Parts: sequence; C-alpha cells; structure tokens
Amino acid sequence: MHTFSTTVTRRALLMLIAAALALLGIVATSGWLADSTRQFSGSVSRMTSLRVAAGTLLSQLQDAEIGQRGYLLTEDRQYLKPYETATTAVDTTIARLHDLAGGNTDALRIVDRLAVLAADKREELAQTIALMEAGRRDEALAVVRTGRGMMLMDDARRSLADLITPADAQLDTQLSTLIGQARASGWVANLGGLFIVLVVGGAVWIAFRYAQDLMRAQSAIQALNDSLEQRVSERTKELQRANDEIQRFAYIVSHDLRAPLVNVMGFTGEFEAGLASVRAHLDRQPADGDDAVASEARRAVAEDMPEAIGFIRASTSKMDRLINAILALSRQGGRTLNPEPVAMRALLESVVASFRHQAGEQHCTIDIEGHLPVLVSDRLALEQVFGNLLDNAIKYLDPARTGRIAIRGRVEDGRLVFDVVDNGRGIPPQDHERIFELFRRSGVQDRPGEGIGLAYVRTLIRRLQGEVAVESVPGQGSVFRISLPRSLTQLSEKHAHDA
Repeated sequence: MHTFSTTVTRRALLMLIAAALALLGIVATSGWLADSTRQFSGSVSRMTSLRVAAGTLLSQLQDAEIGQRGYLLTEDRQYLKPYETATTAVDTTIARLHDLAGGNTDALRIVDRLAVLAADKREELAQTIALMEAGRRDEALAVVRTGRGMMLMDDARRSLADLITPADAQLDTQLSTLIGQARASGWVANLGGLFIVLVVGGAVWIAFRYAQDLMRAQSAIQALNDSLEQRVSERTKELQRANDEIQRFAYIVSHDLRAPLVNVMGFTGEFEAGLASVRAHLDRQPADGDDAVASEARRAVAEDMPEAIGFIRASTSKMDRLINAILALSRQGGRTLNPEPVAMRALLESVVASFRHQAGEQHCTIDIEGHLPVLVSDRLALEQVFGNLLDNAIKYLDPARTGRIAIRGRVEDGRLVFDVVDNGRGIPPQDHERIFELFRRSGVQDRPGEGIGLAYVRTLIRRLQGEVAVESVPGQGSVFRISLPRSLTQLSEKHAHDA
C-alpha cells in the first residue's frame, strides 16, 4: 500500500508539473503576444501622429498660400489672417515631425528637407506680400507667375509622401506579423488547454484508482483491527512478563554478585589482620641480621601488601556501588508511580535547600527563576531527577569562576519545559548523548562517581512520559532541558486506552 501511495503521489506530482509547464507556456505566449501588441500599438500611435502632423503641415502651407493669393487678388488684409496663423504654426508642426521621426535617419532627413521647403515657401509668400504692401502689385504677381511657389508646394507634397509611405509599409508589416503571432498564440492556447484537460482527466483517473485501493486497504485494516485488541493485550502481557523477568534477573545477578563480593571483602579483612600479625612479628625481630629474603619480606609487609589490600578494597567498594546502582534501577522500573498535583516551586525550593551546604562550600549560588507551573506527576521521581541534576552541576563547576546554577520553567507546545543551567566545565558535543548511558562519563575523571546519575535521570524522565536532553559548550556551561506532560494521569490513561 505504501509503495502504491508513493507511485500515485509521484504520478500526480508529474502531472501537476506537466500542467504547470503547459500553463506557463500559455502565459508566456500570451505575454509575448501582449508585448508585441503593445509595441504595434505604439507604432500605430506614432505613425498615426506622424501622418496627422504631415497632413497638418501641408494644410498649414496651403492655408498660407490661400491667404497670400486672396490678399493679392483683393488687397484686403482680412485674407492675411489664415496666412499669419499658418506661418506661425509651421515651426511647431515641423518640430513635432522631428520628434516623431525619432531615431529614424531617413525620416529625419526628410523632415529637415521639409523644414527647408517650408522656409523657402514662407519666404516666397512674404516677398509677394511685402511687394503688395509697397504698392508694387505687378511685381508681386510676377513673382507668383514664376511658378516657384507651386514647385515648392509640389516638393513638399512629395517629401511628405516619402515620409508617410515607409511608415504605412512598416505598419502593414507589423500588422501581418501580429496576425501571425495571434494565430500561433491561439494554437498554443488551444493545444495547452487540451493538454491540461488530458492531465486533469489522468489525475482524476489516478485518484479514482487510488480511492478504490484505499477502500480495499481500509477493509483489510478493519479486519485486522477486529483482532487487534486481543493481540495488543497478549503482547502487553508478554512485554510485562519480559520486563518482570529482566528486573528479577537484575536482582538475582546483583544478589549473586554480592555474595562473592562479601566473601572477598571478608577475606580481605582477615588478610589484613594476618598481615598485621606478621608485621608485628617482624618488628620484634632485630633487623641487623636480616638476609636478603628477610629484607624483601619486611618490604613486602610494609609496602607491597598494604598497597595491594588498598587496591582490593577500592575495587570491591566500586563493585559494591555498581551493584547498588543496578539494584536501584531495577527497583525503579518496578515502582508504581503516584501522580499527584505538584507545585514545582515548592518542590524545587526543598531540593535546593538540601544542597545549600554543598553549594556553599563551592561558593556557588542556586536560583529558581520566574513562575513555575503546577503539574500532575510523581513527586518522588521529580525530586530524584532534579536532585541528581543539581548534584552533577555542583560537582562539575569550573573552579576558575564563581559557580552559578539557575532553574527555569515555561510552557511550550502544550508541555512543561524545565531548564537546569550552570556555568560549569561544559560537555564536548560528542558526549552529549553518551553521558546518559549507564556507567559512561565525560571529561577528566577527577570527581567521584560511577556514571549512573544521568542514566537514572533519563530512566525516571521516560517513566514520567518525558524527555531529557543537554546543550553544552566546553568552558562555558551546560543546559539540561526536561520536557514533561502537564498531567501524567491523563497521559497514562491515554496510553492504557490505546493499548
């Protein structure tokens, strides 16, 4: 079922990626077409403005010429109003054409030519009007009859045609290109839409198959659940029997180990008493006549044998402590927890008070910081946990600085978190997990201990349905962090119900 679910997920993901790529292609094509349309619209606007400006220039020149001819025929200055308006506006129109030509060299050349033609035309018109105003009407008409003004207008029309014709051709080319792009975009959109429909159909088909397989799997799970409670109950009993066997084994092993250990300790005492008798006898004998054997015997009695007895006693004492630790752990596993409301500040103040003398000797301060919550848990186990952590913190303080230990508590993700912070020696990163193992220690072994305390702490915390971890930097200190449920009763009932 897991393999099929993974396959379905992979196929659905591939289809979604394919659909996304198709949609991205459609969007990209639409964007490309929109950009082309925008560019075409800009060209249309510019070319339209160019055509309008060109027509305006021609109209202005024609208006000026009409005004000039009306004045020459009637000698009425009212006919000069169109001339004066047109000649004033010509410069503005030519400047507009120059701006619309932009960076087109050919168009700029034509506009410059139009500016020259317009200037010549205005000069010709101004000359005839000036002659007419001077009363030299025949001379003014003679200038008109030369046909120079008509040639200038014809040249201006041709130049305007040269300016407009390429613009129209460019617009036609761009329009053809835009139409082709629109067709291509339409094909892409249609094919992409069809592809997306196929992808969606495939996804629906895969989902339908998956739903069918899921229903079959649920039926199989339901069939298994029908007999699950009985199997869980049987497994729980088996685990409980195995746990009881382990505890009995630990007790028996510890008891069997203690018997020969007591014999060794007893015979060591008798050996020590016999050694005292031998030493007393040798002390009564004069040392002057000793041979090499007697001197060696005196040295053995005075130095070697007491040293050996000391090693034996140290080893048996250590063995005795280890056996006691094993017994304590085995008894703890069998002890029934007693959940009750525990005010953590009061509990910790009591625990800290028991370490005041030990902390005072080390010139160490212990502070309980902030508000500490109330929880439902086993009081004795909590006292043992924090007692062990405080004992460790005081034991491994750094003599180079004043010791400071702080206990803090907070609520985090629905659980209660407690930190025991010290500024002691610190623990190397590779030992952060190792120190919680039985009989394992970290750093220089210059303090008494068997490596049992933190293993005992972890055992207790796990029985309280919690976790313990350490964060530490060598030379700076350590933080032992404990996470516990608000209520051991509720959690225990939940586990019992789940079982």
